[in-house]
Amino acid sequence: MPADSLPTAVMTFSLNPFRRPRWRTLVLLALLLASLLWPIEHLATRYYRERVAEQSAQTLELYVANLRGTLRRYEALPHIMGDLPALRGALRAAEDADSVNAANQLLERVRRQSGADVIYLMNPAGLTLAASNWSEYDAFVGRNFAFRPYFREALAGRPAQFFGLGTTSGKRGYYFATAVRDGHEVLGVLVVKVDLDHTETLLGSTPEQLLVTDAQGVVILTSRPEWRFRATRELSGAERAEIAANLPYPTQQPQPLALSDQDWLRQSQLLAETGWTASILAPRSLVERPVQSVMAIAAATLLAILLLLAVLLQRRRHLLERLALDARARQELEQRVAERTEDLVALTERLKREVLEREQAQQELVRAQDEVVQAGKLSALGTMSASISHELNQPLAAIRSYADNAGVLLDHGRVDDARGNLRLISELTARMASIISHLKAFARRDRKAPESVALQPALDDALALLASQRRALQVELLRDLPEATLWVQAGETRLRQVLGNLLANAFDALSEKAPPRRLWISAQPLADGRISLSLRDNGPGFTAEALARAREPFFTTKTTARGLGLGLAICDTLTHALGGELLLANHPQGGALVTLNLLPAATGIGTQSPEDCP
Repeated sequence: MPADSLPTAVMTFSLNPFRRPRWRTLVLLALLLASLLWPIEHLATRYYRERVAEQSAQTLELYVANLRGTLRRYEALPHIMGDLPALRGALRAAEDADSVNAANQLLERVRRQSGADVIYLMNPAGLTLAASNWSEYDAFVGRNFAFRPYFREALAGRPAQFFGLGTTSGKRGYYFATAVRDGHEVLGVLVVKVDLDHTETLLGSTPEQLLVTDAQGVVILTSRPEWRFRATRELSGAERAEIAANLPYPTQQPQPLALSDQDWLRQSQLLAETGWTASILAPRSLVERPVQSVMAIAAATLLAILLLLAVLLQRRRHLLERLALDARARQELEQRVAERTEDLVALTERLKREVLEREQAQQELVRAQDEVVQAGKLSALGTMSASISHELNQPLAAIRSYADNAGVLLDHGRVDDARGNLRLISELTARMASIISHLKAFARRDRKAPESVALQPALDDALALLASQRRALQVELLRDLPEATLWVQAGETRLRQVLGNLLANAFDALSEKAPPRRLWISAQPLADGRISLSLRDNGPGFTAEALARAREPFFTTKTTARGLGLGLAICDTLTHALGGELLLANHPQGGALVTLNLLPAATGIGTQSPEDCP
């Protein structure tokens, strides 16, 4: 054998033992690990069963405590009311309409205060003389309930309790009854009926099911309506006769209800005072599903371990093979390195040229961006100038009007009235400073938090600012505002600014119409809690183009002398900044309808926010 072929022969001989993984070892290890799945399943089943049982026991305990509390709340009520003179008077003078009416009023008042379902008074013959539902269509007055066991027991002088379905109302209830006495004489029976329907909904939509059975084993309360009034065991002849006599259920033959222990985990608790048994049924799927998940995880872990061992054995073999290939790879690498070096030299030259071109393009991009930024600044400056001109136009007009009026008042010697006009001019100048401050904050995209602002006073301020224009146009103002103050989340200046713009637009639209001119203003809370303010006029309304483009800056249907087309755009922007919305539409009876929906705020003093300060 040549000397240069010796290492290859030796290496070939050494790789033979690792040509394939040791599958026999892996199979034995798999069988060993698989035997651990049974105890894992057993422990997981016991753990989740105990966990479900503990949760069910807590839920059952809470439900039983709530049910007992509901019953005990009304248990003493018949004994307390039995001593009321008005009820005794009604029993002794059943033919006296005034006495019976007084008893009806008393029972109705006590029912509202106590929360009972019905309270009614029967004479010794079982005839109902007075009831808390005397004014309803299904009143108990005039009905005889002598067949009920609670009546017979109470008439015999014993406190009585009974669960059953009302023969008049068709509603389930628990009855507490006691005798009304005058000394040793039994004048009648007072009954309090308690509605237990709400107790069935305490579990919500949980997978556990609630079950309450009476002494006969019939389901009376359950979270599954199809189980209601079904027997959980075989009824005896005496029990069937008792059901037929007392009529506690809608049927005299309760159908059987078979609940398999293979499907449910049951826990029960006895209510000794009523003879009921409260049970909670947890589906076994609550245990089986997590156990299946645990077993899936365990099996996946076992498979992962086996795969890891197989990979380790395979990698060991590959490592030995790679050592044999490294020598040949080094020779090939040296040759390829020489070839790539030449390619890299050429590539470097090409990259230098591309880098130079990219730097030139980057400089051109920076210059273009500077031009775009400068154009944006000029556009923003133009928009802000137009906004200030639009927002200050109304206060300036009012100042000019007040100043002219002040001169006339001084000529007539009405100094106090002139002083009042000057005070209004001072307020308007403060408002102009506040508007300018707000516009500066708006340009900075200031994120001040809204405050509680009263809607009606802000609306009155806006109307006062436009009072002269309204009088000049002879606009009839129709208000539909609640007496209680509506508080919204806004800023004082923001809200007045929005309301002033909307009212000014309405008056401008009405100026294009011959009298009569009307403006309807209404406000009301919406179902979602927001406050809605509606402005409707009987002007020409919006055109289709105006509805589509009304929120665009500089879009207007007015002449340039009457508007810049920024009013609705500013209102829409401010409204969205406050979390509200501005809706534009035409009213079915003609004219424009503008709706302003704002978020509600807690009742408070609408103090001026920092951004509204001059």
